[in-house]
Amino acid sequence: METGIHELTAGYALDALDAEERWAYEAHLAGCERCQQELASFWETTEALAVAASGPAPSPALRERILADVRAEPLQNVVPLESRSRRLVPVLGAVAAAAAVVALAVGLWASDLSSQLDETRAALERQQAAAQILADPSAETVALQAGTGRLVVTAEGEAALLLDGLDRAPAGKTYEMWIVPGGDIAAAERAGTFPGSDGVELVGLEGSVSAGDVVAVTIEQAGGVDAPTTTPIVASNPV
Repeated sequence: METGIHELTAGYALDALDAEERWAYEAHLAGCERCQQELASFWETTEALAVAASGPAPSPALRERILADVRAEPLQNVVPLESRSRRLVPVLGAVAAAAAVVALAVGLWASDLSSQLDETRAALERQQAAAQILADPSAETVALQAGTGRLVVTAEGEAALLLDGLDRAPAGKTYEMWIVPGGDIAAAERAGTFPGSDGVELVGLEGSVSAGDVVAVTIEQAGGVDAPTTTPIVASNPV
């Protein structure tokens, strides 16, 4: 794979590699300046496309809410055989009500779209930051004492976990990362959450890692918790 590994840059930028290709490419990336530069260029392009795109279609749940609101509006208030002016009053009232519902629906859809674009942009930025940590030639690699993968820490204390073998978190749960000073789990500090994936995953930590710290991952309630409630399924050696 080494001969053509440079050709995997575009697929990596678009998250289109299988687990084996992704693992091999990320291992290669740390020492290849050419791939680092090409990857940065691809990310600039994909980020611009994400911002410029029209965005995803409204979710089925939002569509059903809009249709239910429209159906609930009383549009059949026309009384027959009355004067034209009297007949127009309920008709115009119904039209105005329907227009208000449509305007509200458009506003809800626009708000939902904006939120999804913000989440996409934030996720892209986090992925870029984690990859930059992995590609830093001066970063230190720390082995894991539990779990499969490795921890990468820069001289400034920025850190990312490269993990393999974690399935997606169960429904209602999330993976939560912790920075554990001196390995004392009681003093663990929150370092972000991630949903997990069926394959290799690169996730950046929030916060700074210092000498002697351990990085751990537990399974917690969706949204995360303030302190670990379960035994770590991933834990690094002390940095």
